[in-house]
Amino acid sequence: MSAWERMIEGRAPPTSAVRAVIDASWHRCLEGRVDPDATSGPPPLDEDSVYDLRVRNSRLLNAVEPLIEQTRELLSRTETVLVLTDPNGTILDLAGDSRIVGPLGELRLVPGGSWTERTGGTNAIGTALALRQPVQIHSAEHFCIAMKRWTCAATVICDPQDGTVLGGVDVSGLAHTYSGHSLPFIVSLASRIEGRLGRVTLERHLRLLENSLSYCSARTDGVAIVDEFGRLIKTNSQARAAFARIGVPGSLEDAFPIPDIAAIAEGSIPPHWPKWLRIARIERVKEGSDTLGFMLIAPASIRLAPLRPDPISSVESERTPAFSQIIGTSSPLCAAIQKAQQLAKATVPVLLLGETGVGKELFARGIHQASARAEGPFIALNCGSLSRDLLTSELFGYAEGAFTGARRSGMKGKIEAADGGTLFLDEIGEMPLDVQPHLLRVLEESEVLRLGENTPRKVNFRLIAATHRDLRAEIADGSFRADLYYRLAVTNISIPPLRERTADLPELLEHWLAVSRDRFGVNNVVIDDRAFECLMNYAWPGNVRELRNAIEGAVLMACDGVIRIGDLPAELQTPSGSAGAQDQPHDEGSGTVPREPRSLEAAEAESIRFAIQKCRGNLTEAASQLGIAKSTLYQKVTKYGLTDDILTARRKSSS
Repeated sequence: MSAWERMIEGRAPPTSAVRAVIDASWHRCLEGRVDPDATSGPPPLDEDSVYDLRVRNSRLLNAVEPLIEQTRELLSRTETVLVLTDPNGTILDLAGDSRIVGPLGELRLVPGGSWTERTGGTNAIGTALALRQPVQIHSAEHFCIAMKRWTCAATVICDPQDGTVLGGVDVSGLAHTYSGHSLPFIVSLASRIEGRLGRVTLERHLRLLENSLSYCSARTDGVAIVDEFGRLIKTNSQARAAFARIGVPGSLEDAFPIPDIAAIAEGSIPPHWPKWLRIARIERVKEGSDTLGFMLIAPASIRLAPLRPDPISSVESERTPAFSQIIGTSSPLCAAIQKAQQLAKATVPVLLLGETGVGKELFARGIHQASARAEGPFIALNCGSLSRDLLTSELFGYAEGAFTGARRSGMKGKIEAADGGTLFLDEIGEMPLDVQPHLLRVLEESEVLRLGENTPRKVNFRLIAATHRDLRAEIADGSFRADLYYRLAVTNISIPPLRERTADLPELLEHWLAVSRDRFGVNNVVIDDRAFECLMNYAWPGNVRELRNAIEGAVLMACDGVIRIGDLPAELQTPSGSAGAQDQPHDEGSGTVPREPRSLEAAEAESIRFAIQKCRGNLTEAASQLGIAKSTLYQKVTKYGLTDDILTARRKSSS
């Protein structure tokens, strides 16, 4: 305590007063401006956010759950609790002696609470994650005053396949429960968890291969099978040559892993990923609602010359006329393009408004190409695809040694990279609230401050931002700053959704059909009349991106060169997917054929899905409407595989 007090006061403590690991952690806390007088951690996440976090970390939770049950009774006799966190130090679950639940709640050591060194000072969870090694922190060794009556031991849980940190596990109790056995116990427990994860991973890989090898061996295309984390599992004999033809440099193994594989499979390819990922076909391998992995398919023959220049390649796109990549001549689209052409002449920020998939980045590139900055760089960054810390470093850059893992020479951020050109910030509504004032300062002062530096750098760029959210509503909710909104929305352009410009559908269909023919080396594929009518009548909630994916999939499914209704995605084949379709009740007098009887489980699953959609993903409201406990609803969501429905409903409510 004396050494801690001397350090807080700015005096040097005796060199032998504390262990080296504690001394280093205290200095990190001082540098991070952690409040030593803090009486608790920061407020935890709300209940729905904790649920989402647990879903994202279900692999870890499933591996830990049986071991927690085995140790629950032991912990209850020792006045301690077992704590499980995600890789960022956010608590996923805890179990143990109920007698210390009250004191834990006062500390906010609860599910959803953050316990990194930055948020909780020196503590076993945060320090173990910072060092990636086991640590035991006892009593006065903690940095924050509220933790000094506690003792804890923790270590990290690593992926047995690639060593990635998956989370942390900790045992905590009041100081009098200190035991020299706590650290060996927690290390042994982490080892058992990693062993279970290894067995589960192996079993999933075997199921992935069983579900994909028959397809893989029957193809003349090159096929690479990856797991749900984008790690390469197996390739067929044609893969190396086929992937080399579409632009994979060097060894095929070096192109993996692809951590964003799930988002890429849905059509969202981050700008920094290589061009070949836009050519390869990605197919999801599932068992029921469980995604086991993906197949990346490189066509056996490919002719790229007829294709339009890739809209993501700034070098190629700047050789084409501005806005030439936007397909369509309908009045709403032409009005938006005309407004964009007019605003391109100015240098003020532009805010693009539109649903996901309408082509906001194409508009942003068109404005850049039509502006006086066309010879400068076009830098794009999606604010919704990165964590807070990664977004901050990507946007502002950082100095050498700014944080653990930083590049030795530091890194230029996207703002600096856009100097003399245009910075496009997609999904600006997803930008964390505490990052927004830093962006506002850059816009006001025309200078950027890298993380870890004290001297600002002058920048000169044009900002274009885009969102599918209602930012005025976000301002009212307190999740978006009004001053930043008015700085961004000097001018704005509303891009019409595809359902409001149906006159463009025939041209778009023909365009993507031609692109897909060239991409997959099939010249004679056509669309029959019934399939064409189905495509014309569909509402296209995913807009042009959904249309592109539907045509690409149909071209690959067309066996005899004709795309029929059965070759289209399932949602396009049903009346509910049509533009004017509505769900209507059916009775004997309506002249409609009554539905076939379904199992009670199927009916229950549909009722839960309907409640989730109606309540826009709010599980508390959905449970109330269904007349069941929220915990029961959680169980049934897992049972029927409805997690994706929750996420979809929430995305729709925010758009």
